[in-house]
Amino acid sequence: MSTIRIVRGVGDAPTKMASYDAALAAANVHNYNLVPVSSVIPADATVEADDTAPDLGPAGNRLTVVEARATTGGVGTVSAGLGWTTGPGPGLFYEATGGDPAAVRRSVEVGLDAGRDLREWQFDDERVTVTTAEADGEGYTTAVTLAVYGQSEPII
Repeated sequence: MSTIRIVRGVGDAPTKMASYDAALAAANVHNYNLVPVSSVIPADATVEADDTAPDLGPAGNRLTVVEARATTGGVGTVSAGLGWTTGPGPGLFYEATGGDPAAVRRSVEVGLDAGRDLREWQFDDERVTVTTAEADGEGYTTAVTLAVYGQSEPII
């Protein structure tokens, strides 16, 4: 059985990309090539909220993720939310971003409801986590919440 880890981070830097990299560093996934996937949790996986990832393999490897990412260059709030619903079979992730953490959470919950309605699977549990950062307008601020699938794999 494989583990999917929920990790989070916030970063500030002088450019959008650098703030994203800093947020990934805070989650300890900055040394991997992230490969985004949509939203299905395999039936044999477990989901654990870890906040930061352990060592998942050599730098430069490919790492499969579902990602919520919000960046701003202004003053204000950025939030990146990720929710998951599981049961005895497959499960789902849904993500949302925005400036209001409560609205981001509600958007994730509504998405999970809609996703469940599309499937005839059994769902027993639901969790949502929202990563929020306050931006001061000096440079850029990024918030990320990621579901990291298993270990990294060689890219070449």
